Amino acid sequence: MGRQSRRGGRAGAPGALAVREAVGGGTAELVPDRERPRAATLLLDGAPQSHVDLADPGHLDFAYQRRLGHAVDLLAPPRQPLRVLHLGGGAFTLARYTAATRPRSTQQVIEADGALVAFVRAHLPLDPAARVRVRTADARAGLAAVRDGWADLVIADVFAGARTPAHLTSAEFLAEARRVLAPGGWYAANVADGPPLAHLRRQVATAATVFPHLALAADPAVLRGRRFGNAVLLAACAPLPVAELTRRVATDPHAGRVAHGPSLTDFAGGAAVVRDTDARPSPFPPPGTFD
Repeated sequence: MGRQSRRGGRAGAPGALAVREAVGGGTAELVPDRERPRAATLLLDGAPQSHVDLADPGHLDFAYQRRLGHAVDLLAPPRQPLRVLHLGGGAFTLARYTAATRPRSTQQVIEADGALVAFVRAHLPLDPAARVRVRTADARAGLAAVRDGWADLVIADVFAGARTPAHLTSAEFLAEARRVLAPGGWYAANVADGPPLAHLRRQVATAATVFPHLALAADPAVLRGRRFGNAVLLAACAPLPVAELTRRVATDPHAGRVAHGPSLTDFAGGAAVVRDTDARPSPFPPPGTFD
């Protein structure tokens, strides 16, 4: 889920009409991009989920997706194939990006909403040459079925009703994500929160119990608790390329900031670790977030 894009709002191109369909999670809608003839934004019950340009799958329009794209770019030398596990499908934006920028990558997408998968496939088909397998399953159940050390990168971008489900926020869930990572692999998550950032702080504290190296990238206003928005949490067992990540995030069209090390520890502020026994979904976006 995300709201920031390179431009402002979306509007249909001349002669282009949005398409809508009931799916498991509500009403899915594809709104054509007025500036990109083969592009559209996917919304679920009015909440923007992802943006896809079939003519240019290397284009990432939403700010949080660009930050996830930086993880894809920085994890390995350019064009080296990766094994990527996507928890949450949306419109398969990051899977398309990885296939375009790292040919011969092997990817798995786990998406619980089979009707949404069918809707996206019908209107925004995947490149048949891309090695992307899409499975319909709950993200955590699907994760449990992945073998140890399979993935170079796990991307968690799961929202139901604009909220991340509770069972995908705990230390036990993150331990499963770490289990499927190969040596040197990364975990990357899209976390949505707003003032007072209690959920985001707890997610940082929880990740710190599973992974020794963390970085958090977001709009400065989000990190300061001034508005609701998306943050990308990166976690790994080896040091992250924080300097290059910081440079890239700072020069994005929507410039962001990266917190790491002591500043990230201070940001977490001693927040409690999330366990399965007390996990809660991420907070509802406040009214007007997607206007």
